Amino acid sequence: MSDSLDPREVKILSDILALVLDDQPGQASNALDALRSRAQRNKTTGGALKNLFVAIAPNPPPRAAPRARASRSTSGAGTADMQAARAQILRLTESLNRMDLDLRTTRAQAAELSSRLIATQKARTETQAELVAMRSTLTTRRLTVAIMALVVGTVVGIAGSEFWHALVLSAPTSNAQFLHG
Repeated sequence: MSDSLDPREVKILSDILALVLDDQPGQASNALDALRSRAQRNKTTGGALKNLFVAIAPNPPPRAAPRARASRSTSGAGTADMQAARAQILRLTESLNRMDLDLRTTRAQAAELSSRLIATQKARTETQAELVAMRSTLTTRRLTVAIMALVVGTVVGIAGSEFWHALVLSAPTSNAQFLHG
């Protein structure tokens, strides 16, 4: 550590220590973490920190002189700068509000499109299920028609054959001609 004390560092250290002693546990733990990281970054040990407090206790460093603040009633150039800054802030605020409105509109459109997509997917699934059922029914009908056609064809064939035999062989022939031959 250097022999001269940097008033800014002392101020930061005092702010951190004030937060450590604060009643709110979240701020206190954050302040301790900040103190620990600052000490590691500056390669400051606990003993060096103790010596700093011992050195400060009898003769605290002088307070830094407060910086002069610009008064509200400054020259015309300062007022013009303030008005320009306010106008820019107003434009940025309007732009932010417009972008926020656009974002909300876009999110609403996205939600609507998402719900339409889900409805379309459900309708597609239902249509596919109906198509599968129709194809299954159509296949069953075709198979039934084919079997019925086969059965009817067989019955008609047998009946036709019997009818033909009944017409052609109306008189019984004698078997004698086959025996003498």
